[in-house]
Amino acid sequence: MRGHWTRWSHRWLSLVFTATVIANFLARALIAGEPPAWLTYAPLPPLFLQLFTGLYLFALPYTRKGRRAAQA
Repeated sequence: MRGHWTRWSHRWLSLVFTATVIANFLARALIAGEPPAWLTYAPLPPLFLQLFTGLYLFALPYTRKGRRAAQA
């Protein structure tokens, strides 16, 4: 059950990341000049959180608790 919340947050983080990347491309297409720095770097926090949740989900089957949950 521990992987459930991580999997759920990983999915939502991917949606947030995708939305920020789309917003970044739209801003670059519609705004003359350089967009604000906060918009340029907005995709990075969800991306780093996805890195950590993805690594956790990748390692989960190799742990004892993950193997026990898979067998049940």
